[in-house]
Amino acid sequence: MIKKEYNWTGKVILIAEDSETSRHYFSAALRRTGATLIWARTGIEAIESVRNNPPDLVFMDLDLPVMNGIMASKLIHEEFPALPIIAQTAHIQSGDAKDSLAAGCSEFMTKPISLDFLLQTLDKYLQ
Repeated sequence: MIKKEYNWTGKVILIAEDSETSRHYFSAALRRTGATLIWARTGIEAIESVRNNPPDLVFMDLDLPVMNGIMASKLIHEEFPALPIIAQTAHIQSGDAKDSLAAGCSEFMTKPISLDFLLQTLDKYLQ
């Protein structure tokens, strides 16, 4: 099986994630893509990061401290409506997918996220 090579050199991805395990996974998964990764540990940090240096894509955990990912996504989407936001969570609650899409997210994923699915989904928005 031939694996697709992803080249996102020059692209910036903001990853809002407070789990060290997930941070290591996403870092390793995206290392070879050439994308610049920016990290936020809370919803507030994600909003501030987008305002200070808008990325090409936001990868938003829904279960963040201080401000959850749904509220952060809503506020980011209000200011930057064209910015793709991909919601992801390990602790799925009833209505999370619907609420994240209503908040302006482009996609919704549940952890664990396979490497192929992660890369294919991000590629839709980073091409």
